[in-house]
Amino acid sequence: MLAFALRRLLVSVPILILSTFLVFLMVSLSANPLDPLITRNPPPPPQTIAAEAHRLHLDQPLLERYWNWITGIFHGDFGPSVNSTMDIGHEILSRFGVTFRLIFLAMIIALILAIVVGAVSAVKQYSKLDYTATFFGFLFLSMPAFWLAVLLKQAGISINNNTGGQVFYTIGASSIYVQGGFWAHLGDVLGHMILPTISLALISYASWSRFQRGSMLEVLNSDYVRLARAKGLPRGVVMRRHALRNALIPLTTVTALDLASIISGAVVTEKVFQWQGAGSFLLDAISQSDVYAVEAWLLISATFVILFNLVADLLYGVLDPRIRHA
Repeated sequence: MLAFALRRLLVSVPILILSTFLVFLMVSLSANPLDPLITRNPPPPPQTIAAEAHRLHLDQPLLERYWNWITGIFHGDFGPSVNSTMDIGHEILSRFGVTFRLIFLAMIIALILAIVVGAVSAVKQYSKLDYTATFFGFLFLSMPAFWLAVLLKQAGISINNNTGGQVFYTIGASSIYVQGGFWAHLGDVLGHMILPTISLALISYASWSRFQRGSMLEVLNSDYVRLARAKGLPRGVVMRRHALRNALIPLTTVTALDLASIISGAVVTEKVFQWQGAGSFLLDAISQSDVYAVEAWLLISATFVILFNLVADLLYGVLDPRIRHA
């Protein structure tokens, strides 16, 4: 298993480097970070423009700029930002800390709902519960992430207005001033996470529950499940140890592959609820043609996706011993 993990990591490294280079190339050729300075009225002196170009390494060839950036990462240097007062490394790590807590909680909620609803729907196929779960699954599946986020935000605002109190937090990842100690601060953070987490979790749950239902149905009709029933094993044991465990293997793959779309969904969700997370960091960097900031965002998110897929591969061996022994 350790050798398998090392091989996967070695294969992932060139993929990560190639993806960062392609994005670096596209962002560098799409816009000029000096345009806001050049188009200023009155225009600044040529010496000022040349100094800014030198600070941003724009006076170097493209390949040299990329090489200096990729080697500087090992020393903790993510490159210069268009905003001269911002340290890209420090800023993006703090922003991703905000975003990852949203993604992590949303994935946990979506997985629990998908496994429970998908398994129960498969066991009770064509029942009222199955039809109800199918209806809501396709309902949330058809909703764009930003639209669902806007609906939940407006619903929270309406509830707050009707009750005359702060039932739901609709803006920001936390309050500016929170009186009290650790628990008061934790409660404030969790309160701000309710609506964004629900928005992000429902979109993922919709597709995962349908996939879990189909996988569970396939397993329930397999020969080894019928054999386990014929041997007289209790129904609960058959469902947990034979059916559900094997049905989780395809869902593990889908969850790992969907992580990139969950991150992109978090970008939109953060924009709707005005979170200062990695999503707003990326959008600001793109609007300012901040090449090194965009690259830093891609590097961290791509690394997270690769590691999550590696964990999913290792989980195969836990769910199915045949994979581990092979």
